[in-house]
Amino acid sequence: MSAAAGEPAADVPAAELVAVTKRFGPVLANDAIDLAVAKGEIHAVVGENGAGKSTLMSVLYGLHRPDSGHVRREGRRIRLRSPADAIAHGLGMVHQRFRLFPELTVAENVVIGAEPVRRGSVDRAAARRAVEELGERYGLRADPDARVGDLPVGVRQRVEILRALYRGAEVLILDEPTAVLTPGEAARLFEVLRSVTATGASVLLVTHKLSEVLAAGDRVTVLRRGRVTGRFDTARTTADELVRAMIGRSLATAAPPRGRGAPPRGPYALEVRDLSVRDRDGVARLSGVSFGVRPGEIVGLAGVAGSGQRELLDTVTGLRALGHGDSGEVLLGGAPVPRGRDPEVAYVPEDRHGRGTAAEMSLAENLLMGDQRRIRTARFGLSRAAVRARARDLVERFSISAASVDAPISALSGGNAQKAVLARELSRRTPVVVVEEPTQGVDVGAQERIHALLAEARDRGQAVLLQSSELPELRALCDRILVMYEGRVVAEFRGEDATDARLGEAMTGAAGAVR
Repeated sequence: MSAAAGEPAADVPAAELVAVTKRFGPVLANDAIDLAVAKGEIHAVVGENGAGKSTLMSVLYGLHRPDSGHVRREGRRIRLRSPADAIAHGLGMVHQRFRLFPELTVAENVVIGAEPVRRGSVDRAAARRAVEELGERYGLRADPDARVGDLPVGVRQRVEILRALYRGAEVLILDEPTAVLTPGEAARLFEVLRSVTATGASVLLVTHKLSEVLAAGDRVTVLRRGRVTGRFDTARTTADELVRAMIGRSLATAAPPRGRGAPPRGPYALEVRDLSVRDRDGVARLSGVSFGVRPGEIVGLAGVAGSGQRELLDTVTGLRALGHGDSGEVLLGGAPVPRGRDPEVAYVPEDRHGRGTAAEMSLAENLLMGDQRRIRTARFGLSRAAVRARARDLVERFSISAASVDAPISALSGGNAQKAVLARELSRRTPVVVVEEPTQGVDVGAQERIHALLAEARDRGQAVLLQSSELPELRALCDRILVMYEGRVVAEFRGEDATDARLGEAMTGAAGAVR
């Protein structure tokens, strides 16, 4: 039977990119790429950092105009001059880099641009109800009255997803949507996406997590250096086949093995003693937290977003000073941690754009931060030649993809910006290393290298405190894993005891899972 008048045929793609090419100066980001997403499917797009995934999705969402090629929507060629055009054509996008207004509430961020109106004014009560209903329906709860700037990264990601769901897009583009979600939250998200596609809507999923691709995707397109290197049905492919299409080889090994026999002994390089802290409203965020990390071990932190990890790591790194109503202490090498960043602590923050880098500065300048005194100086200050030579060395050692060390770091892909922060901090060889979400938004080849670098730091005798939402990452790398829940360390696991099931139970405060 033919399609009804005005209705597209059932086999016409919901959205299609046809021979799309996009350049940024000398960099060829997309090279004549064809990609079609069918109605009612989850179509994954994978590739190395800098492979062109985000650029391609930005073309589909109207953020970039292609140099050649075009976009089709349900078989019809469309012109996208802005995201407003994309939204008008039923396209929605959740970005890897948050695009929220920190001074506004959750509800205001979710409905902005499509506010419910009553008697000529924004209906704030209706906006709050919309957030609550969406949160309840999709398991993405967020306080509608909370100021977004006060929320942890994981909750801010939920707000991005809620905003896209609120707009009711028929083609939903998700750029690394689970990067800051717990395994339980990610599983619920994919349940949501399945219910969405069951109605005939479509999802384009950009992710580095091949387990997600194989578990949740219907089809996958692989990009490498701006070109398509493979198209697969997920039911008939393997992770190794995808990896070979992504990086041109199989992964040599799994992550470095956890531990090396007997645990290290001796004094702690980093010790937290009975630490309790309150926020500016007097609400307890940490309660009696105590643990230590010895030289030559990696200790992991697991927990649902908002369980106190942010306050703990800010205090450990010296970014947050103990104030009135706080108690306990943090010791580095037996001495109290000083106020402000301690040069003896390397720190890789989760928010690589806001905390980890200075967007307006060059890659070379960002790689220099915190290490200026060790660089050979010219007569009137830093030697620019020495700074650039050091940057080129780190770019090569850490496989950072960049047009030039003089380019602004904001021009790098998210994964390459992450590698730049890791390169800067791990090259300092400090006694203590604090790392948050080291492989968030990083491709599988880079993940392998980052895991090896953290294992090397441990083997050199550095004390590594690692916070990650990736339970397999924690289990592979850590000698011990501490689980946080509601501001307390509620469980500690070693070796085979650290199963995903036991960690998950402790992360949600399940009875019997805590100490």
